[in-house]
Amino acid sequence: MLVLPEKLTHEEAPACGRMLAQALRSQPGSEAVADAAALGVFDSSALAVLLDCRREALALGKAFRVSRMPARLRELAALYGVSELLPGAV
Repeated sequence: MLVLPEKLTHEEAPACGRMLAQALRSQPGSEAVADAAALGVFDSSALAVLLDCRREALALGKAFRVSRMPARLRELAALYGVSELLPGAV
């Protein structure tokens, strides 16, 4: 499972994205799950990181979903029209 940090804003996004991509490449299995429960402080950069993770997972032949997504992040996903790209976001 990929665990998102408590804070994920524009400042943290590049390092977080690299960390999650590395974890994704070393994770066995046919599905990648990002646990968003810890997210407390975030902006739209969190969506960008999740979409990058999805892209990486698909490139590795893995399904991708997000678990325990905070309501505000689900709202942002809907606002930006990417809910369908982040299963679990609906």
